[in-house]
Amino acid sequence: MRKFSSYGPVDTDLHYYAPRAALIDQAHAHLIGEDPAKSGHYITVWGPRQTGKTWMMQRVLWRLQADDRFDVLKINLEHLKQATDVVAVIADIAREIVKSLQLADYEVRAPQDFYRVFERGVLHKPLILILDEFDALCEEAIAAIAGVFRNVYVRRNDQGNLPSGERDYLLHAVALIGVRAVLGVENPRGSPFNVQRSLHIPNLTADEVRGMYHWYERESGQPLAPEVIERVFYETQGQPGLVSWLGELLTETYNPRPDQPLTMAHFEGVYSAALQVLPNNNILNIISKARQEPYQDLVLELFRTHEPLEFAYDDPRMNFLYLNGVIDWVQTAPNQRYVKFPCPFVQKRFFNYFARTLFRESGQLYPPFADLSDAITDDCLFVPGVLRRYETYLRENRSWLLKDAPRRSDLRVYEAVFHFSLYRYLASFLEGYGGQVVPEFPTGNGQIDLLLRYAGQSYALEVKSYTTAPGYRLALQQAARYGQQLGLAEVTLALFVEAVDDANRAKYEAVHTDATTGVVVRPVFVQTGT
Repeated sequence: MRKFSSYGPVDTDLHYYAPRAALIDQAHAHLIGEDPAKSGHYITVWGPRQTGKTWMMQRVLWRLQADDRFDVLKINLEHLKQATDVVAVIADIAREIVKSLQLADYEVRAPQDFYRVFERGVLHKPLILILDEFDALCEEAIAAIAGVFRNVYVRRNDQGNLPSGERDYLLHAVALIGVRAVLGVENPRGSPFNVQRSLHIPNLTADEVRGMYHWYERESGQPLAPEVIERVFYETQGQPGLVSWLGELLTETYNPRPDQPLTMAHFEGVYSAALQVLPNNNILNIISKARQEPYQDLVLELFRTHEPLEFAYDDPRMNFLYLNGVIDWVQTAPNQRYVKFPCPFVQKRFFNYFARTLFRESGQLYPPFADLSDAITDDCLFVPGVLRRYETYLRENRSWLLKDAPRRSDLRVYEAVFHFSLYRYLASFLEGYGGQVVPEFPTGNGQIDLLLRYAGQSYALEVKSYTTAPGYRLALQQAARYGQQLGLAEVTLALFVEAVDDANRAKYEAVHTDATTGVVVRPVFVQTGT
């Protein structure tokens, strides 16, 4: 039977997959053209990493190879990603074309020599060329090659009255597979390949994910609880690599009883391992991009809990992070698109990474003989009391705790830093008592919920920053809804604020009972300033 695979393009004979027939048909139609006797299109195939670009274009390649009207060639360029000599890069591609199509040997000594490879007389029939990992090339090579393709395209269009095979150049169609540079975002002169059509490869849909997992159920005879499949989609948002990786963990690595159904309890154990102890090249690559400058500052900004960031594709930082799978965008109104994390799993991995990196040491949480009965007893946790102790801890230790913390251009510490600090404090605090804290990110943009478990009970903590009175009232409503979702009668709302006086603390920390849900919300200010 098949298996789930997240290690490169899947083999349709061996692995579970989503057919993606509509995308394959679209790419095929672009390359052969509306009238194959005339010309195809020059296209870019793009999307964040591990969305299945290479696999999809393999399907297109095989279909095209059955068409005798064309020569079809797919070349992978990743081996050239360290090359900086433009002529050497172009010569390598030319040699591959010559060798694969058994053409007369031809030497490339300058970028303009690349044209001759596509001339009628050198090529035997119209060529459809697919270049994978195109943006692994250096920017100068991308610009030079794309410029050749553009000029060939224009020359072929000038001879549009002739059949494709009778024009001076026989480069019928081109597909450049990559994630960003081919689109000209980093090229100060703009994209030299501005004649292309763009084919975006999205994540899998919920139905496609369900189809893969139901396929496993049919072949294996092992049922999965429906909520397991829904949770896989929710946590991954259909990112193909993560969908298949979780599938592998669930059905192979952590599946000791294939004769028993896979339940949510099973999923929670697997998911915890995926978050905390298991390496995944896709995730490690995403984290490596997120921690680079100047991109880390934008990632930290995404953890803020007040106003969202507007998404702009032509912002170089957002473009880089989007196409490397670090961020995504969500449309909240016809003309409003905001930045978000691509999926809850990735956001949790970021949160855990930055929290550990920035706060490797917590220091002394409280004096060794302190009376903690205002915060914790043998069978009860009082979250507001824990938050007040954290505020004291932050005030007494901020000189060393925040010494190397990332700061904005105005030298203020990023809001996210306090979220990471609070999380690490709570985790350390509860660990000594056999409890735990689990971060949740329900919207993918700003909102952070912490679920605390202690002595067989669950406690909800929603974390916000205080900005305005209307924002405060909205935060009360959101916290109440969070408590209702968890089936809890009470929830605590932590409000980070730089400074608050006694009068406003007394006014705004009043216990609130939500009229709609009946949930009791306990607001607690956490002062972050000196």
